[in-house]
Amino acid sequence: MLSEDRYFKTLSEDDLWKRYCGFFDLSIDAFMDIQKELLMDQIEMVSDSALGKKIMGNQKPRSVEEFRQMVPLTTYEDYEPYLSERREDTLAVKPYLWCHSSGRGGSFKWVPHSAQSVEKAVRSYLAGAILASCRRKGEVRLAPGTRILAILAPPPYASGEAFRALSQIFSAHMMPSLETAETVEFQERIAQGFKMALRYGLDYIGSLASILVRLGEVFTEQSGRMKFSLFMLHPGVAFRLLRAWLRAKLEKRAILPKDIWQPKGILVSGVDTSIYKDSAAHYWGVVPLELYGGTEGHTYALQGWNRKGLTFLADMVFLEFIPYEEELKPQDNESYQPSTVLLDEVEEGKLYEVIITQFYGMPLLRYRLNDVVKVIAMGDEEAGINLPQIAFQRRVGEVINLGGLVWLDEKTVWQALYNTAVKFIEWAACKEYDSDQTFLRLYLELNEERDADEVANMIDEQLKLVDTNYWELHSSLDLKPVRVTLLSPGTFRHYTEEKGREGADLAHLKPAHMNPPELHIQRLLHFSEVGNEK
Repeated sequence: MLSEDRYFKTLSEDDLWKRYCGFFDLSIDAFMDIQKELLMDQIEMVSDSALGKKIMGNQKPRSVEEFRQMVPLTTYEDYEPYLSERREDTLAVKPYLWCHSSGRGGSFKWVPHSAQSVEKAVRSYLAGAILASCRRKGEVRLAPGTRILAILAPPPYASGEAFRALSQIFSAHMMPSLETAETVEFQERIAQGFKMALRYGLDYIGSLASILVRLGEVFTEQSGRMKFSLFMLHPGVAFRLLRAWLRAKLEKRAILPKDIWQPKGILVSGVDTSIYKDSAAHYWGVVPLELYGGTEGHTYALQGWNRKGLTFLADMVFLEFIPYEEELKPQDNESYQPSTVLLDEVEEGKLYEVIITQFYGMPLLRYRLNDVVKVIAMGDEEAGINLPQIAFQRRVGEVINLGGLVWLDEKTVWQALYNTAVKFIEWAACKEYDSDQTFLRLYLELNEERDADEVANMIDEQLKLVDTNYWELHSSLDLKPVRVTLLSPGTFRHYTEEKGREGADLAHLKPAHMNPPELHIQRLLHFSEVGNEK
């Protein structure tokens, strides 16, 4: 029996909930006690390691306050070349695994994780599955043998390593298998995962919300053109397809994924989660539960069972926060160190950049994630949670400033675009200058016929509703700062194919949504022009 399986075999439902989701019941004082105790353990572990000395010097902080005063804020460059070369001799603890992020500019960031940190991470994923499928506080519907459709990046990406670690200590059937995920392209992985789900059914889905919705759209569009194959003769496949056909027929509509599968829960992450959650529920029958995490620390926060704000976990990483006003202060020299606050000092309604220190002997100290979160409430009275509630907002620097009055981030632009109900494939946005004015230029590939000016007007109207500052800019300057360039069908597909031929990794196949390099925009325009000539 795998190590986590035994808890599901022996513990009561109440005890299982406490084991995996008990962090929701912490007071802020108890949360901070855990944080500070684990930080002091961490200092003790890493202070004599090569990387620990490189970052902290030869002095060992004796308190949390000393640690924050003595140790500078760090970025990945401070750990080069030790981590990129995976130099285990410079670490305090032998890592259990290494995983890498998508990186920026095409370069990976390799991050080690100890056995203890991986164990904590797996427990957080089990918590996420419990929360994604429960209908009330304390309910546990997760059980060993669960079937998971994983539409995620494979190992050594953090998401792939997470599922690998999960399968080693908890009985879970991954669809597709981890071996398949590591050897075939993304589209083939999805196809194989769906074939397995058709045959055996599924209990949980892990994905990005936008990908889940797009798959739902494609599935529904193609359901009416489904051709017979021998695969359909399998009893499980035939049963699911017949049941789906009958449901759709009774409701006089196309077949939706939820007609074939009834997943217990869906776990998603990413800036697009709040935008697509209703559409995901329409196609898949379940409102997704959001996880905020990353390569450096696995899971940072989980949404509660009522699908509102996210709550930080106390035992994953030590948390600090740079108030957004600190980011806006003039920084005339590179040695400027923004001040930070702890979780018991954050304020409702404010934006913060997240700083983490890894626990359990791993090397990242006061590390800037470049993530910005918003504190949306100081607790959740409905759920009985007495810890700050947050929402992931954006990455640092992924903002387009208009007229010095408006800062549009990816989430805001995406929400406005989604609210227009215009059917689009992909998009990219950048700032454009015209005389002494600045504009938001959107490069859009649509899935329907529209006029560029019409789409620009629709986005402009939605931005007024989504962003108060945008409305004020509009009214004070009598300016419509949205311009749209429509790209020909297949533009983003051709861009992705070319990047694939060049050997680009999965995470770098598409241009960034916000402020992509000029070269990437020129590539999009080139493929659009070629498409128009055909």
